[in-house]
Amino acid sequence: MKNIYNNILQSISKGERLLAVLIDPDKMKLEGLSNFIVKVNKSIATHIFVGGSTVEEFATEKLVSELKIHTKLPIIIFPGDVSQITDQADGLLFLSLISGRNPDYLIGKQVASVSKLRDTDLEIIPTGYLLIENGKETAVQRVTNTEPLLIEHFQEIIDTSKAGELLGMKLIYLEAGSGALQPIPSDIINKVKNEIRIPLIVGGGIKTKKQLREVYESGADLVVIGTAFEDDETFFKELKKL
Repeated sequence: MKNIYNNILQSISKGERLLAVLIDPDKMKLEGLSNFIVKVNKSIATHIFVGGSTVEEFATEKLVSELKIHTKLPIIIFPGDVSQITDQADGLLFLSLISGRNPDYLIGKQVASVSKLRDTDLEIIPTGYLLIENGKETAVQRVTNTEPLLIEHFQEIIDTSKAGELLGMKLIYLEAGSGALQPIPSDIINKVKNEIRIPLIVGGGIKTKKQLREVYESGADLVVIGTAFEDDETFFKELKKL
């Protein structure tokens, strides 16, 4: 499957709302995957993201291979580390943690991944990744040894997002973190969306259909939900296709 990015652009131009289900290989048991994916396929989900801050070696490849059996949705790696890259997927968010100042996650891990990506068939999508404060420490903070941008620092968030675009990123991803206490505030999403000219992804802390609608209405082009589905699969019932 190719043209993931172009398809995202086309969907946005049509006013379509995109939804990615984030699956953490360390939390999803393979024996329960088929039942979970049936619910995903019946929902309004348009993409599947696979990844986590810390993932056991080979777990990502095994999960993606099994996913391929059960769904035709594009499967995109959302890597926490180089070890999570697998050619079994359709695409890769080539993340740079531009909200932090740890060189390993700004450029170091990316350089280390080149040997894996040089001959890959994965569609590689450069993505500016911003961690936004949500009221609790996240796994991303612990693993990357970086601090999130504070929600009251509007201009820093806006300027960092714009800097990502000017550096050539194709996506900007605002992340509150797994298990966030609350979604990223609507006014921040709206201000970033009005500043950039590339697609905006928003994730973290979205646990209800109402919150999901508010994030879309604030300007998110693609919303990512993970923990809410892990904690309560009945949430899928609220997001069934019409």
